[in-house]
Amino acid sequence: MAETKHNVVMIPFMAQGHIIPFLALALQLEQRKGCTVTFVNTPLNIQKLRSSLPRNSSIHLLEIPFNSSDYGLPPDTENTDSLPHDLILNFLQSSLALKPVFRKLISDLVHESCGQPPVCIITDMFFSWCAEIAHEFGIFHAIFCGGGGYGFACCFSLWLNLPHRNTDSEEFTLPDFQEASKFHATQLTKHLRNADGRDSISVFQRKMLRGWYNADGILMNTVEELDKLGLTYFRRKIGRPVWPIGPALLSSRTRAGKATGIAPDVCEKWLDTKPLNSVLYISFGSQNTLSESNIVQLAMALEASSVNFIWVVRPPLGFDINSEFKAKEWLPEGFEERIKASGRGLLVQKWAPQVEILSHGAIAAFLSHCGWNSTLEALSCGVPIIGWPQAAEQFYNAKFLEEEIGVCVEVGRGLTCEVRHDAIARKIELVMNETEKGIEMRRRACDVRDMMKEAIKAEKGFVGSSAKAMDEFLNAAMLMRKDIDTSTRVPNGEVLKQLCPCRDG
Repeated sequence: MAETKHNVVMIPFMAQGHIIPFLALALQLEQRKGCTVTFVNTPLNIQKLRSSLPRNSSIHLLEIPFNSSDYGLPPDTENTDSLPHDLILNFLQSSLALKPVFRKLISDLVHESCGQPPVCIITDMFFSWCAEIAHEFGIFHAIFCGGGGYGFACCFSLWLNLPHRNTDSEEFTLPDFQEASKFHATQLTKHLRNADGRDSISVFQRKMLRGWYNADGILMNTVEELDKLGLTYFRRKIGRPVWPIGPALLSSRTRAGKATGIAPDVCEKWLDTKPLNSVLYISFGSQNTLSESNIVQLAMALEASSVNFIWVVRPPLGFDINSEFKAKEWLPEGFEERIKASGRGLLVQKWAPQVEILSHGAIAAFLSHCGWNSTLEALSCGVPIIGWPQAAEQFYNAKFLEEEIGVCVEVGRGLTCEVRHDAIARKIELVMNETEKGIEMRRRACDVRDMMKEAIKAEKGFVGSSAKAMDEFLNAAMLMRKDIDTSTRVPNGEVLKQLCPCRDG
């Protein structure tokens, strides 16, 4: 398909955890499939993205207007990275205002191309309303879920069914996803635990999720062989094609809008001084952090276990997560000085070159919030995970990784749990020392790494499952284009002729 330049329009939700896999997919479509890509987002996000694209990229970045002040949000708020948790729902609801301006944007694109619409519109899971716009112009619409099949299957079922409301027990099962076994109330976010189906977040989530049924297909940032349970759930539940096209990953050097942190070569030089499989990497992503007490407990555990570590530190809960980390206030007295003197640890503020760190041979394990981007980055390097999920589907990613895949142990759960340093130290030692469990986790993580590499291969005589799924998706989109072009059926009657009369000629 590389001979023909098919235009694909993409619009992710305004959060780094969503923009990153969208950009990775955009680069795949451009570089491997010869597509032209129009990447749509709000002005400040587009501004950050400009510095992230490779110099030779033809991806067209297109701004869509958005004024956060109109929706009770702080001025210039265009990304969840700059928002406290209590304003996330407000931000989600405000994104509905993008619908009319996105329709105009698509109308303009069709008009500029003399009535020839894009081959496909790929939208975020939170933007299922885009199906209506796509179909109005006869365009194939796909939702791209940057997360994993299992984790989002759990979220999908939980929000639609609210099964925890039907029992007095702390444990429950999902009525339409029995394969996922038991869940515990501690694996629910505060919003989900309090939801009754009539509250504002339930109304928003259910409307958004039911919109998935209107899509022409679902793209998942996962691998068929790894994630069969979750993929089977969506195929059964939605009745639409589900294409696992992952892993869609960016290098750290290509990530959008990274904050000042530490240079990759500094990390590499430090890691080069450490033995193989001797370093613990710790990061909770761009939007998550621990309480003050748990930061102290984690620091104590690191000293007690005597492991080498790189720790991306962020201010604790209740403070601006993007502000300076005050080590003297939030870490045990003398901790920073002791680890510097011993050479055992590296404290990094705000940002670290995660992909480069995880791919270094000195890394033995990753203490993570189990966000799906971080999970894929770890597993693509064969690194086992110590899970401390904080929000969203992270709880179910951790459950999947531990119970189904065997590459994770959970050490903490949620924003308010209190974990003792000795419990953290035991989990670190279990994974990093040559215990039977640790060895088996590393072996399984390496098996997953190899599985993921095979999935994206597209060589003479061999096409991996993810590469095949990408071809099937593009073929389906082109088939819809062909049906529109060769039939008298035009969406919404004469809309394309009205936009560009030259189509009659």
